[in-house]
Parts: sequence; structure tokens; C-alpha cells
Amino acid sequence: MRSSGGSFATRPVRAVAATAGLVMLLTGCSAAEPASDGEVGDRRAATQRSASADSAGSTSAGPAGSAPRRSTAAGSEREAEREATEQEDFVVVLDPGHNGRNAANLDRIERKVPNGRGERKQCNSTGTSTDDGYPEHAFNFAVAEQVRTKLTDRGVRVVLTRTDDDGVGPCVDERAAIGNRNDADAVVSIHADGSSADASGFHVIYSDPPLNDAQRAAAPVLARDMVAGMSAAGLPTSNYIASSEGFDGRADLAGLNLSTVPAVLVECGNMRNAAEAAAMSTGEGRRRYADAIARGVLRYLDG
Repeated sequence: MRSSGGSFATRPVRAVAATAGLVMLLTGCSAAEPASDGEVGDRRAATQRSASADSAGSTSAGPAGSAPRRSTAAGSEREAEREATEQEDFVVVLDPGHNGRNAANLDRIERKVPNGRGERKQCNSTGTSTDDGYPEHAFNFAVAEQVRTKLTDRGVRVVLTRTDDDGVGPCVDERAAIGNRNDADAVVSIHADGSSADASGFHVIYSDPPLNDAQRAAAPVLARDMVAGMSAAGLPTSNYIASSEGFDGRADLAGLNLSTVPAVLVECGNMRNAAEAAAMSTGEGRRRYADAIARGVLRYLDG
């Protein structure tokens, strides 16, 4: 069963008896990673090409489909200066799923909007919650705020698709439009799943089959970097949905289909799993998820 955007319960994990399941370290990705063919998006690639041209050092190959990684041979001080300057040029849109008053305004969120593939789907949904009643919309927003702080501290300009947790919507098509209008280098939609109690782990969704160049080339790279960032934080990949490497290409999510910039949706874990629910319900647990997402974004921007 699926729950992203509120109506699909999605990805990660195996039954876990204790919070120890959250500290499993995933060692890497395999052939099941999303394919990528081409540069990582015109604006990002141009920024990186310019940075490479200004650098006196050599370059080495980055992730498949991405621009070359910059050399660090020029010295740590100058390199740190260059990194800070470059990251000021980046724009990241964070999309905390759902909203706090969606459930009280079903007439507004159940209206149909374009899904990007010639059909229409629900504007938004209420999201899921833990068995104890901690709502997904609150988790999503709390994590997004912390990710924003972490990225802003690195000089990245961050835009949120909603600025509080006491509103309605916006609809999924408008969330995509916010990323497009801001010419975002990356859009990350933040969610949590609501599946069976023995399901656990995170997964990363991207639009597939792709509808434009950003979805074809850059989004799979962003998905791979996000999985790497989440795994580096010790979070396990899903054991109940998506590939074993944590990737899921889907055609039914309007927010991804309508994006003309690199966009992914992260299902951080399963709120119906006792161990993951416990982690999501604490400040420390939310900090860990935020750190993992920020790692993934910065890995992509630094690529």
C-alpha cells in the first residue's frame, strides 16, 4: 500500500524489534540504481564547468551522468572559499509534504489538479501518523526547517513550499511550480510512510518514465546522491517497497511529473513501525533525518 502525498504508503525496511534497526549502515548502491544519461541539468552543469575552468587543479570523474568533481589540490583555504562562493549560487526548494489543516479542509484538498501525464489527481492529502497520533505533516515540516538551516549555513538559498504547519495545501501542481519558478538546482519533497508495522526503511522516488531532460538526466543523479546521504547517516533502505538499494521510479506523483528541474521525494521511514515512529517523534530523531537529507543535497550540489 502506498501513502506519499498522503494517499500512498511507501518504502523502506524489515521488521525491527528495537531502534537498533535505524543504525544499520548501508554500504553502497548496485546495478539497481536509476539510470542517468547526460549532464546534470543545464544551470548546475554550467556552474560546475565555470568552476572547473577557474580551478588550477585537475578533475576526476564524478557520479555517472554528472559534471566532473572539482580538484582539492589548490589548498584547503582557497578551496573552502571557492566552495562557499559557488554554493551561494545554488537554489534548493524543500517541499514538506501535506499541511496541518488539510484534514479540516477536505473540500479544498480533494479537488482534482493535473498530474503531468494527461490525467488529474487529488490536490493534496492529509498524510499519515504514528500509532500514538504524531502527524506526518508535523514531522515533514520540522525536518524541512532543520534541513533549511543546515543548507543556509552552507550558503545555499532555500525556498520552502509552505512556511508553516497551520495551513492548507498547496496543491501538488503548485508545489512543483514553486520549484520551476525558482529555477531550483534541486527540489526535495520530504515525507514519511504509513505501511504495515513490520515494514521499515527509507526510499527515494523520482519520476519515471521521464518527461523532460531534468527528469531524464539530473533527477536520477539527485536520487543516487540522496540515497548515499541517507545511508551515510546510518539509515537503512526500505525492506518492503522500491529496490533493495532504496530507489523507486514512479509515474503517478504529480509533484515530480510536473517538475522541469531535478526533483525527488524522500520517504524517510514508516510511521507505523514502532522503532521508526519513536525516532520520528523525538527531536534527536528528526535531527538525524534532517542531517541525512542535507548530506544528500550537499553531495549533489558538490558533485
